[in-house]
Amino acid sequence: MSFASLGLIDPLLRNVQDLNYQTPTPVQAKAIPAVLSGKDVMAAAQTGTGKTAGFALPLLQRLVQHGPAVSSNRARVLVLVPTRELAEQVLQSFIAYGKGLDLRFLAAYGGVSLNPQMMKLRKGVDVLVATPGRLLDLNRQNAVQFDQVETLVLDEADRMLDLGFARELNAVFAALPAQRQTLLFSATFTDDIRAMAASLLRGPVDISVSPPNTTASRIKQWVVPVDKKNKPDLFMHLLAENHWEHALVFVKTRKGVDYLAAVLDEAGYAVDTIHGDKPQPARLRALERFKTGEVHMLVATDVAARGLDIEDLPLVINVDLPIVAQDYVHRIGRTGRAGASGVAVSLVCADEAPQLAAIEALIGQTLPREEAPGFEAEHRVPQTSATGQIIKKPKKPKKPKVPRAASSAMPVPSKKPRGKPAGMSVGGSRKPSAKRTGGRGKRQS
Repeated sequence: MSFASLGLIDPLLRNVQDLNYQTPTPVQAKAIPAVLSGKDVMAAAQTGTGKTAGFALPLLQRLVQHGPAVSSNRARVLVLVPTRELAEQVLQSFIAYGKGLDLRFLAAYGGVSLNPQMMKLRKGVDVLVATPGRLLDLNRQNAVQFDQVETLVLDEADRMLDLGFARELNAVFAALPAQRQTLLFSATFTDDIRAMAASLLRGPVDISVSPPNTTASRIKQWVVPVDKKNKPDLFMHLLAENHWEHALVFVKTRKGVDYLAAVLDEAGYAVDTIHGDKPQPARLRALERFKTGEVHMLVATDVAARGLDIEDLPLVINVDLPIVAQDYVHRIGRTGRAGASGVAVSLVCADEAPQLAAIEALIGQTLPREEAPGFEAEHRVPQTSATGQIIKKPKKPKKPKVPRAASSAMPVPSKKPRGKPAGMSVGGSRKPSAKRTGGRGKRQS
Protein backbone atom coordinates (compact mmCIF):
# COMPACT_ATOMS: atom_id res chain seq x y z
CA MET A 1 0.00 0.00 0.00
CA SER A 2 1.19 3.53 -0.83
CA PHE A 3 0.13 6.98 0.37
CA ALA A 4 -1.13 7.67 -3.16
CA SER A 5 -3.55 4.76 -2.86
CA LEU A 6 -5.16 6.46 0.14
CA GLY A 7 -6.37 9.34 -2.03
CA LEU A 8 -4.01 12.10 -0.94
CA ILE A 9 -3.39 15.00 -3.32
CA ASP A 10 -0.05 15.57 -5.07
CA PRO A 11 1.29 18.39 -2.83
CA LEU A 12 0.85 16.20 0.25
CA LEU A 13 2.38 13.21 -1.51
CA ARG A 14 5.45 15.28 -2.39
CA ASN A 15 5.82 16.43 1.21
CA VAL A 16 5.48 12.87 2.48
CA GLN A 17 8.13 11.76 0.02
CA ASP A 18 10.44 14.59 1.09
CA LEU A 19 10.07 13.36 4.68
CA ASN A 20 11.12 9.89 3.51
CA TYR A 21 7.82 8.25 4.46
CA GLN A 22 7.79 5.02 2.48
CA THR A 23 4.47 3.31 3.24
CA PRO A 24 1.58 4.18 5.56
CA THR A 25 1.60 2.70 9.04
CA PRO A 26 -1.47 0.60 9.98
CA VAL A 27 -3.15 3.47 11.82
CA GLN A 28 -2.51 5.83 8.90
CA ALA A 29 -3.85 3.32 6.38
CA LYS A 30 -7.12 3.05 8.31
CA ALA A 31 -7.50 6.62 9.55
CA ILE A 32 -6.65 8.68 6.46
CA PRO A 33 -9.53 7.41 4.27
CA ALA A 34 -12.00 7.73 7.16
CA VAL A 35 -10.98 11.32 7.94
CA LEU A 36 -11.00 12.26 4.24
CA SER A 37 -14.61 11.03 4.01
CA GLY A 38 -15.62 13.35 6.85
CA LYS A 39 -16.42 10.61 9.36
CA ASP A 40 -15.81 10.80 13.09
CA VAL A 41 -12.92 8.62 14.19
CA MET A 42 -11.86 7.01 17.45
CA ALA A 43 -8.38 5.54 16.99
CA ALA A 44 -6.29 3.65 19.52
CA ALA A 45 -2.68 2.87 18.65
CA GLN A 46 0.54 2.57 20.60
CA THR A 47 2.91 5.52 20.54
CA GLY A 48 5.34 5.82 17.67
CA THR A 49 2.92 4.45 15.07
CA GLY A 50 2.21 7.71 13.25
CA LYS A 51 -1.06 8.90 14.76
CA THR A 52 -0.33 12.58 14.05
CA ALA A 53 0.08 12.00 10.31
CA GLY A 54 -3.05 9.87 10.48
CA PHE A 55 -5.17 12.94 11.18
CA ALA A 56 -2.96 15.83 9.95
CA LEU A 57 -2.58 14.70 6.33
CA PRO A 58 -6.29 14.19 5.58
CA LEU A 59 -7.28 17.34 7.47
CA LEU A 60 -4.84 19.41 5.42
CA GLN A 61 -6.40 18.02 2.27
CA ARG A 62 -9.92 18.85 3.47
CA LEU A 63 -8.82 22.39 4.30
CA VAL A 64 -7.48 22.86 0.77
CA GLN A 65 -10.45 21.31 -1.00
CA HIS A 66 -13.43 22.38 1.10
CA GLY A 67 -14.90 25.39 2.79
CA PRO A 68 -14.39 29.19 2.74
CA ALA A 69 -11.29 31.02 3.89
CA VAL A 70 -11.01 31.45 7.62
CA SER A 71 -12.20 34.73 9.16
CA SER A 72 -10.50 36.93 11.73
CA ASN A 73 -10.08 35.37 15.20
CA ARG A 74 -11.31 32.01 13.95
CA ALA A 75 -9.91 28.54 13.28
CA ARG A 76 -11.18 25.79 11.00
CA VAL A 77 -9.40 22.87 12.66
CA LEU A 78 -8.97 22.79 16.44
CA VAL A 79 -6.53 20.28 17.93
CA LEU A 80 -6.58 19.95 21.73
CA VAL A 81 -3.51 18.48 23.46
CA PRO A 82 -2.54 18.08 27.13
CA THR A 83 0.94 19.67 27.20
CA ARG A 84 2.96 22.50 25.68
CA GLU A 85 5.55 20.08 24.31
CA LEU A 86 2.93 18.06 22.46
CA ALA A 87 1.37 21.27 21.11
CA GLU A 88 4.70 22.27 19.56
CA GLN A 89 5.27 18.76 18.23
CA VAL A 90 1.87 18.64 16.52
CA LEU A 91 2.32 22.16 15.14
CA GLN A 92 5.65 21.23 13.55
CA SER A 93 4.05 18.16 11.99
CA PHE A 94 1.30 20.26 10.40
CA ILE A 95 3.91 22.71 9.09
CA ALA A 96 6.00 19.90 7.59
CA TYR A 97 3.06 18.06 6.03
CA GLY A 98 1.50 21.30 4.78
CA LYS A 99 4.61 22.78 3.19
CA GLY A 100 3.73 24.84 0.11
CA LEU A 101 0.02 25.04 0.96
CA ASP A 102 -1.55 28.45 1.52
CA LEU A 103 -2.55 27.70 5.11
CA ARG A 104 -1.85 29.28 8.50
CA PHE A 105 -0.97 27.35 11.66
CA LEU A 106 -0.62 28.33 15.32
CA ALA A 107 0.13 26.61 18.64
CA ALA A 108 -1.34 28.26 21.75
CA TYR A 109 -0.34 27.20 25.26
CA GLY A 110 0.47 28.64 28.66
CA GLY A 111 3.86 29.53 30.09
CA VAL A 112 4.45 32.17 27.43
CA SER A 113 2.95 35.60 26.74
CA LEU A 114 -0.68 35.72 25.63
CA ASN A 115 -0.31 38.78 23.38
CA PRO A 116 1.71 37.25 20.50
CA GLN A 117 -0.83 34.47 20.22
CA MET A 118 -3.67 37.00 20.18
CA MET A 119 -1.93 38.98 17.43
CA LYS A 120 -1.51 35.90 15.21
CA LEU A 121 -5.16 35.00 15.66
CA ARG A 122 -6.33 38.36 14.29
CA LYS A 123 -5.89 37.11 10.72
CA GLY A 124 -7.44 33.77 11.57
CA VAL A 125 -5.68 30.40 11.35
CA ASP A 126 -6.58 27.24 9.50
CA VAL A 127 -5.21 24.96 12.22
CA LEU A 128 -5.06 25.91 15.90
CA VAL A 129 -3.25 23.49 18.22
CA ALA A 130 -3.93 24.40 21.83
CA THR A 131 -3.96 23.28 25.43
CA PRO A 132 -7.44 23.61 26.99
CA GLY A 133 -6.58 26.25 29.59
CA ARG A 134 -4.87 28.65 27.19
CA LEU A 135 -7.62 28.15 24.60
CA LEU A 136 -10.26 29.29 27.08
CA ASP A 137 -8.06 32.26 28.09
CA LEU A 138 -7.99 33.34 24.44
CA ASN A 139 -11.73 32.83 24.12
CA ARG A 140 -12.42 34.98 27.20
CA GLN A 141 -10.30 37.73 25.61
CA ASN A 142 -12.39 37.42 22.40
CA ALA A 143 -9.17 36.48 20.61
CA VAL A 144 -10.70 33.29 19.23
CA GLN A 145 -14.26 32.26 18.42
CA PHE A 146 -15.40 28.75 17.61
CA ASP A 147 -18.20 29.23 15.10
CA GLN A 148 -16.01 28.26 12.10
CA VAL A 149 -14.53 25.10 13.60
CA GLU A 150 -15.12 22.26 11.15
CA THR A 151 -13.06 19.57 12.88
CA LEU A 152 -12.15 18.96 16.51
CA VAL A 153 -9.22 16.66 17.28
CA LEU A 154 -8.58 15.36 20.80
CA ASP A 155 -5.01 14.06 20.96
CA GLU A 156 -4.09 12.15 24.14
CA ALA A 157 -7.52 12.76 25.63
CA ASP A 158 -6.83 10.37 28.51
CA ARG A 159 -3.91 12.49 29.62
CA MET A 160 -6.05 15.63 29.54
CA LEU A 161 -8.46 13.98 31.96
CA ASP A 162 -5.56 12.80 34.13
CA LEU A 163 -4.32 16.38 34.36
CA GLY A 164 -7.73 17.62 35.48
CA PHE A 165 -8.88 19.29 32.27
CA ALA A 166 -12.41 17.81 32.38
CA ARG A 167 -14.08 21.14 33.24
CA GLU A 168 -12.14 23.03 30.56
CA LEU A 169 -12.93 20.38 27.96
CA ASN A 170 -16.64 20.55 28.73
CA ALA A 171 -16.54 24.34 28.36
CA VAL A 172 -14.88 24.02 24.94
CA PHE A 173 -17.31 21.31 23.79
CA ALA A 174 -20.28 23.49 24.75
CA ALA A 175 -18.98 26.39 22.62
CA LEU A 176 -18.28 24.38 19.46
CA PRO A 177 -20.69 24.02 16.54
CA ALA A 178 -22.88 20.94 16.81
CA GLN A 179 -22.23 20.07 13.16
CA ARG A 180 -18.56 19.15 13.03
CA GLN A 181 -16.18 16.27 12.57
CA THR A 182 -14.61 14.91 15.78
CA LEU A 183 -11.48 12.75 15.98
CA LEU A 184 -10.00 11.03 19.04
CA PHE A 185 -6.46 9.69 18.78
CA SER A 186 -4.59 8.16 21.69
CA ALA A 187 -2.44 5.25 22.78
CA THR A 188 -4.80 4.37 25.62
CA PHE A 189 -8.58 4.60 26.05
CA THR A 190 -10.00 4.31 29.55
CA ASP A 191 -13.67 3.80 30.39
CA ASP A 192 -13.95 7.54 31.11
CA ILE A 193 -12.63 8.37 27.64
CA ARG A 194 -15.03 5.99 25.96
CA ALA A 195 -17.92 7.51 27.91
CA MET A 196 -16.84 10.98 26.79
CA ALA A 197 -16.50 9.77 23.21
CA ALA A 198 -20.04 8.41 23.27
CA SER A 199 -21.36 11.91 23.96
CA LEU A 200 -19.16 13.66 21.37
CA LEU A 201 -18.84 11.35 18.38
CA ARG A 202 -21.53 10.31 15.94
CA GLY A 203 -21.21 6.84 14.46
CA PRO A 204 -17.41 6.91 14.68
CA VAL A 205 -15.07 4.63 12.81
CA ASP A 206 -13.39 2.65 15.61
CA ILE A 207 -9.75 1.96 14.78
CA SER A 208 -7.48 -0.24 16.86
CA VAL A 209 -4.24 -1.38 15.26
CA SER A 210 -2.77 -3.15 18.27
CA PRO A 211 -4.10 -4.76 21.46
CA PRO A 212 -5.35 -2.05 23.84
CA ASN A 213 -2.70 -0.42 26.01
CA THR A 214 0.16 -2.59 24.73
CA THR A 215 3.74 -1.46 24.45
CA ALA A 216 5.79 -1.80 21.29
CA SER A 217 7.06 -5.34 20.77
CA ARG A 218 10.49 -4.02 19.74
CA ILE A 219 11.07 -2.46 23.18
CA LYS A 220 13.00 -4.71 25.56
CA GLN A 221 11.66 -4.05 29.06
CA TRP A 222 12.83 -5.16 32.47
CA VAL A 223 12.73 -4.19 36.14
CA VAL A 224 15.65 -3.84 38.56
CA PRO A 225 14.53 -4.23 42.22
CA VAL A 226 16.34 -1.82 44.54
CA ASP A 227 15.88 -0.01 47.83
CA LYS A 228 14.67 3.55 47.37
CA LYS A 229 17.73 5.09 49.03
CA ASN A 230 20.05 3.31 46.58
CA LYS A 231 18.34 4.40 43.35
CA PRO A 232 20.78 7.20 42.42
CA ASP A 233 23.81 4.98 42.97
CA LEU A 234 22.26 2.08 41.04
CA PHE A 235 21.33 4.43 38.22
CA MET A 236 24.92 5.64 37.86
CA HIS A 237 26.19 2.06 38.14
CA LEU A 238 23.93 0.88 35.31
CA LEU A 239 25.07 3.72 33.07
CA ALA A 240 28.72 2.80 33.57
CA GLU A 241 28.22 -0.98 33.51
CA ASN A 242 26.23 -0.97 30.26
CA HIS A 243 28.05 1.97 28.63
CA TRP A 244 24.74 3.81 28.21
CA GLU A 245 25.46 7.31 26.93
CA HIS A 246 22.14 8.52 25.50
CA ALA A 247 18.92 8.21 27.47
CA LEU A 248 15.65 9.87 28.41
CA VAL A 249 15.32 9.54 32.20
CA PHE A 250 12.04 9.87 34.09
CA VAL A 251 11.81 10.92 37.73
CA LYS A 252 8.64 11.48 39.74
CA THR A 253 9.29 14.96 41.18
CA ARG A 254 10.80 18.22 39.98
CA LYS A 255 13.14 18.20 42.96
CA GLY A 256 14.28 14.70 42.01
CA VAL A 257 14.94 15.83 38.43
CA ASP A 258 17.29 18.58 39.58
CA TYR A 259 19.07 16.28 42.04
CA LEU A 260 19.73 13.54 39.49
CA ALA A 261 20.81 16.07 36.86
CA ALA A 262 23.40 17.39 39.31
CA VAL A 263 24.70 13.86 39.89
CA LEU A 264 25.01 13.30 36.13
CA ASP A 265 26.67 16.66 35.59
CA GLU A 266 29.32 16.02 38.24
CA ALA A 267 29.99 12.63 36.67
CA GLY A 268 30.77 14.35 33.37
CA TYR A 269 27.58 13.73 31.40
CA ALA A 270 26.06 16.43 29.18
CA VAL A 271 22.62 16.77 30.80
CA ASP A 272 19.55 18.98 30.72
CA THR A 273 16.11 18.87 32.34
CA ILE A 274 12.41 19.30 31.62
CA HIS A 275 9.81 19.83 34.35
CA GLY A 276 6.87 22.05 35.22
CA ASP A 277 8.87 24.73 37.03
CA LYS A 278 11.05 25.37 34.00
CA PRO A 279 9.94 28.19 31.63
CA GLN A 280 8.59 26.99 28.32
CA PRO A 281 11.39 28.48 26.16
CA ALA A 282 13.96 26.71 28.36
CA ARG A 283 12.05 23.42 28.08
CA LEU A 284 12.00 23.68 24.30
CA ARG A 285 15.74 24.47 24.23
CA ALA A 286 16.44 21.44 26.41
CA LEU A 287 14.47 19.19 24.10
CA GLU A 288 16.17 20.59 21.01
CA ARG A 289 19.63 20.12 22.56
CA PHE A 290 18.75 16.51 23.33
CA LYS A 291 17.41 15.83 19.84
CA THR A 292 20.51 17.29 18.17
CA GLY A 293 22.90 15.36 20.41
CA GLU A 294 24.33 18.37 22.22
CA VAL A 295 22.87 16.85 25.40
CA HIS A 296 23.11 13.10 25.97
CA MET A 297 20.94 12.76 29.09
CA LEU A 298 17.54 14.41 29.42
CA VAL A 299 15.99 14.08 32.89
CA ALA A 300 12.27 14.82 33.04
CA THR A 301 9.01 14.46 34.88
CA ASP A 302 5.97 13.09 33.06
CA VAL A 303 5.54 16.40 31.25
CA ALA A 304 7.89 14.92 28.62
CA ALA A 305 6.14 11.56 28.32
CA ARG A 306 3.64 12.42 25.63
CA GLY A 307 4.08 13.37 22.02
CA LEU A 308 7.83 13.85 21.92
CA ASP A 309 9.17 12.47 18.64
CA ILE A 310 12.88 11.82 19.17
CA GLU A 311 14.61 9.97 16.36
CA ASP A 312 16.83 6.99 17.21
CA LEU A 313 16.32 7.22 20.97
CA PRO A 314 17.80 3.93 22.24
CA LEU A 315 16.93 4.01 25.92
CA VAL A 316 14.31 5.12 28.46
CA ILE A 317 15.09 4.74 32.18
CA ASN A 318 12.36 5.02 34.80
CA VAL A 319 14.19 5.94 37.99
CA ASP A 320 10.71 6.27 39.53
CA LEU A 321 7.59 4.52 38.28
CA PRO A 322 4.71 6.81 37.28
CA ILE A 323 1.66 7.12 39.52
CA VAL A 324 -0.70 6.54 36.57
CA ALA A 325 -0.12 3.23 34.81
CA GLN A 326 -0.96 4.64 31.36
CA ASP A 327 1.98 7.03 31.70
CA TYR A 328 4.34 4.06 31.64
CA VAL A 329 3.13 3.23 28.12
CA HIS A 330 3.75 6.79 27.01
CA ARG A 331 7.11 7.09 28.75
CA ILE A 332 8.66 4.04 27.14
CA GLY A 333 6.94 4.85 23.85
CA ARG A 334 9.60 7.53 23.31
CA THR A 335 11.88 4.67 22.22
CA GLY A 336 11.21 1.87 19.74
CA ARG A 337 9.43 4.26 17.37
CA ALA A 338 8.69 3.73 13.68
CA GLY A 339 9.89 0.15 13.67
CA ALA A 340 13.15 0.77 15.53
CA SER A 341 14.23 -1.24 18.58
CA GLY A 342 14.64 0.21 22.06
CA VAL A 343 15.27 -0.52 25.73
CA ALA A 344 13.20 0.48 28.78
CA VAL A 345 14.57 -0.12 32.29
CA SER A 346 12.68 0.61 35.51
CA LEU A 347 14.23 0.88 38.97
CA VAL A 348 11.54 -0.34 41.36
CA CYS A 349 11.48 -0.26 45.16
CA ALA A 350 9.08 -2.08 47.48
CA ASP A 351 6.87 0.99 47.90
CA GLU A 352 6.20 0.95 44.15
CA ALA A 353 4.79 -2.59 44.04
CA PRO A 354 1.19 -1.32 43.55
CA GLN A 355 2.25 0.85 40.59
CA LEU A 356 4.18 -2.07 39.10
CA ALA A 357 1.16 -4.34 39.46
CA ALA A 358 -1.08 -1.75 37.79
CA ILE A 359 1.37 -1.35 34.89
CA GLU A 360 1.62 -5.09 34.32
CA ALA A 361 -2.17 -5.41 34.40
CA LEU A 362 -2.46 -2.59 31.86
CA ILE A 363 0.05 -4.01 29.38
CA GLY A 364 -0.98 -7.62 29.98
CA GLN A 365 2.47 -8.97 30.79
CA THR A 366 4.76 -9.53 33.75
CA LEU A 367 7.99 -7.58 33.38
CA PRO A 368 11.15 -9.64 33.94
CA ARG A 369 13.31 -8.78 36.95
CA GLU A 370 17.08 -8.59 36.93
CA GLU A 371 18.87 -7.81 40.18
CA ALA A 372 22.09 -5.81 40.03
CA PRO A 373 24.90 -7.43 42.06
CA GLY A 374 25.78 -5.24 45.00
CA PHE A 375 22.40 -3.46 44.93
CA GLU A 376 20.11 -6.28 46.09
CA ALA A 377 17.07 -4.85 47.84
CA GLU A 378 16.76 -5.39 51.57
CA HIS A 379 13.07 -4.54 51.30
CA ARG A 380 12.00 -7.11 48.72
CA VAL A 381 9.70 -6.06 45.88
CA PRO A 382 6.67 -8.38 45.98
CA GLN A 383 5.98 -10.63 43.03
CA THR A 384 3.16 -9.39 40.80
CA SER A 385 1.06 -10.94 38.06
CA ALA A 386 -0.12 -9.76 34.66
CA THR A 387 -3.60 -9.43 36.18
CA GLY A 388 -2.42 -6.75 38.57
CA GLN A 389 -2.30 -8.89 41.71
CA ILE A 390 0.50 -8.83 44.27
CA ILE A 391 0.90 -12.57 44.59
CA LYS A 392 3.70 -12.80 47.09
CA LYS A 393 4.22 -10.32 49.87
CA PRO A 394 7.73 -9.98 51.29
CA LYS A 395 8.31 -11.72 54.59
CA LYS A 396 10.20 -9.91 57.30
CA PRO A 397 13.09 -11.98 58.63
CA LYS A 398 12.41 -13.46 62.03
CA LYS A 399 14.49 -11.99 64.81
CA PRO A 400 16.36 -14.59 66.88
CA LYS A 401 15.06 -15.02 70.39
CA VAL A 402 17.41 -13.67 73.03
CA PRO A 403 17.20 -15.24 76.52
CA ARG A 404 16.07 -12.72 79.09
CA ALA A 405 18.47 -11.95 81.94
CA ALA A 406 17.45 -13.30 85.32
CA SER A 407 16.80 -9.93 86.90
CA SER A 408 13.76 -8.25 88.35
CA ALA A 409 14.80 -4.87 86.98
CA MET A 410 13.73 -3.81 83.49
CA PRO A 411 16.70 -3.45 81.10
CA VAL A 412 17.47 0.08 80.02
CA PRO A 413 18.21 0.32 76.24
CA SER A 414 21.39 2.16 75.39
CA LYS A 415 21.04 5.25 73.24
CA LYS A 416 23.05 5.17 70.04
CA PRO A 417 23.86 8.32 68.11
CA ARG A 418 21.87 8.66 64.92
CA GLY A 419 23.98 8.90 61.79
CA LYS A 420 23.08 10.14 58.32
CA PRO A 421 21.73 7.50 55.95
CA ALA A 422 24.20 5.94 53.56
CA GLY A 423 22.06 6.99 50.60
CA MET A 424 18.81 8.73 49.82
CA SER A 425 15.92 8.70 47.39
CA VAL A 426 16.02 10.70 44.19
CA GLY A 427 13.50 13.05 45.70
CA GLY A 428 15.81 13.92 48.58
CA SER A 429 17.41 17.28 49.11
CA ARG A 430 20.98 16.32 49.97
CA LYS A 431 23.50 17.54 47.43
CA PRO A 432 25.51 14.87 45.57
CA SER A 433 28.98 14.28 46.88
CA ALA A 434 32.15 14.45 44.86
CA LYS A 435 32.96 10.96 46.14
CA ARG A 436 29.95 9.47 44.36
CA THR A 437 30.24 11.35 41.11
CA GLY A 438 33.97 11.73 40.69
CA GLY A 439 34.33 15.49 40.85
CA ARG A 440 32.33 18.66 40.81
CA GLY A 441 31.17 20.65 37.82
CA LYS A 442 28.67 23.29 36.84
CA ARG A 443 25.20 22.22 35.72
CA GLN A 444 24.23 22.84 32.14
CA SER A 445 20.99 24.72 31.69
